[in-house]
Amino acid sequence: MPLLAEGPRPTDAPEPTGFVRALNAPRVLLGQHFTLRQVVFALLLVFCLTPWASPPIALALGLALAQTLGNPFAKQTKSLTAKLLQFSVIGLGFGMNAHAAVQAGREGLLFTVVSIFGTLVLGYFVGKWLGLGRHVVHLISCGTAICGGSAIAAVGPVLRAKDEEMSVALGTVFVLNAVALFAFPPIGRALAMTQNQFGLWCAIAIHDTSSVVGAAAAYGNQALEVATTVKLARALWIIPVSIGTALIFKQKGVKIKIPYFIFGFIVAMLANTFVPAAKPLGPVMVQLAKIGLTVTLFFIGAGLSAAVVKSVGVRPYVLGALLWVVISTVSLYVILHAV
Repeated sequence: MPLLAEGPRPTDAPEPTGFVRALNAPRVLLGQHFTLRQVVFALLLVFCLTPWASPPIALALGLALAQTLGNPFAKQTKSLTAKLLQFSVIGLGFGMNAHAAVQAGREGLLFTVVSIFGTLVLGYFVGKWLGLGRHVVHLISCGTAICGGSAIAAVGPVLRAKDEEMSVALGTVFVLNAVALFAFPPIGRALAMTQNQFGLWCAIAIHDTSSVVGAAAAYGNQALEVATTVKLARALWIIPVSIGTALIFKQKGVKIKIPYFIFGFIVAMLANTFVPAAKPLGPVMVQLAKIGLTVTLFFIGAGLSAAVVKSVGVRPYVLGALLWVVISTVSLYVILHAV
């Protein structure tokens, strides 16, 4: 692994401290040059591949790295995160039964429709009250209503949103995702929620697919199955919401981004249910998928530096937090009393 260049430093920039110079100083290991940042990153990544790591632990390690030494491979991990998550979700399909998934999807359909449109409408009025720009409000609302970063990445080009607007929305959603991943399992246990109830709650109330799967996996296998199925069915709403966005914001000639990996998940699930020859492959694929998800959350945490968190500003966090609290509490109440 070659030493990454730090880039030219402006002549008026302050001299780096001894600690920073130590982090960036090359060291020779096995005949290759590495920095301390790269060595620590590699060790944490290897740990995330072991059975001792879990999605919450991986996210915590990534966050700790981002706030201290920093991510030496920020560009690479950013490009890998989405692909790794998609392959992991497809792998989880090999551990699911199509009949149970249809039942879970049917139970979550009404919640999905009501919560998506309710969140978008509430986001519009709260965003207007906070004085935020329409694009930022719509991006955060879509990320909260559907599937976090995936929805923002799909709706952003339809809006022709600016890079800074996309960054604000993504930063808001990812920070709240991190909170949800740690907070939801203890809440579920404290309320003695069933596996089905908790999986459904995760799918509705947590933004991003990675955190939904991570929180549900920490609660139990049945919760994971319900959460993944309902969340991916929810993610298909990216398509009609993107079309509606183009119409409402009067955007012409835009390309709608379709989450094709969801169809890969469906094929894997059908193969596991109806193809006997695929059953021995299932446990291996599911285990690899869980490892992939753990690494994905490590990458996400490593990208949430203090600079990223501060750059968002207060008002987008207020919007995101309000929407999240409303959808979490309302859905929790309905699930506890109706499911």
